[in-house]
Amino acid sequence: MTPLQKNTAMDMQQMKQAGDKIAVLTAYDASFAGIMDACGMDVVLVGDSLGMVVQGHDSTLPVTMEDMVYHTNIVSRSIQQALLVSDLPYHSYDSIDAAVMNAQRLMEAGAEMVKLEGGSKIIPVIEALIEKKIPVCGHLGLLPQSVKELGGYKVQGRDSVSADLILMDAKALEAAGASMIVLECIPAVLAKNISQSIMIPTIGIGAGIDCDGQVLVVYDMLGITQGKRPRFVRDFLAEVDSEATDKVSAAITDYIRAVKENNFPSEAQSYK
Repeated sequence: MTPLQKNTAMDMQQMKQAGDKIAVLTAYDASFAGIMDACGMDVVLVGDSLGMVVQGHDSTLPVTMEDMVYHTNIVSRSIQQALLVSDLPYHSYDSIDAAVMNAQRLMEAGAEMVKLEGGSKIIPVIEALIEKKIPVCGHLGLLPQSVKELGGYKVQGRDSVSADLILMDAKALEAAGASMIVLECIPAVLAKNISQSIMIPTIGIGAGIDCDGQVLVVYDMLGITQGKRPRFVRDFLAEVDSEATDKVSAAITDYIRAVKENNFPSEAQSYK
């Protein structure tokens, strides 16, 4: 049997250049990760969202490095093809030394890229990680680790000043060497502008149809998250044929297809 070819950051950039959409889901355990990989997921993200959907916290802030190392390690055991990205949690990259040490811990646990939140203020951290040959995914817009400063989970970039700042930050992240950028909860027109203004892929969550890829929390797209469902979420499990024998795999396959065919998100699942 020919071994599967592992996805890389360069593959994601080539997909953007070719106009091929990038499908991403979060995973926190080996079982879900294995299903996603078998279905052909491009990128699997071990998100610090596990603090809310796995641990039951009301934010991502309590998540520790030990949590992220543990979940990255168990997810990595089931990934043969997808690019594995892992979040650096709250306060784990407050200094360059801490960022490098903690990113190396995630890479040793199986991550192939680390994700961190913020714009121009974290450029020195990103440059230090790139110097250590650690691929980086940025994160702009709504920053869950800054939810207290932002006053809650609110759409960002709706006025021209903040929109310009997010665009400038995206360009700065690219210049610093980031390989991808997650854009969360920003107006679709801003996300389109950013995606067209930089060469690296943008991965949207609540950022409209024109990003280079889409990501959702797996529990959200399966409709099993407790509480209020975010506007940008679509329950793919509810749409699976009742006669399907493996409904979870079918839902994940449908999600990948919807992203690839530009059928998700809809205008109703986007922000203006």
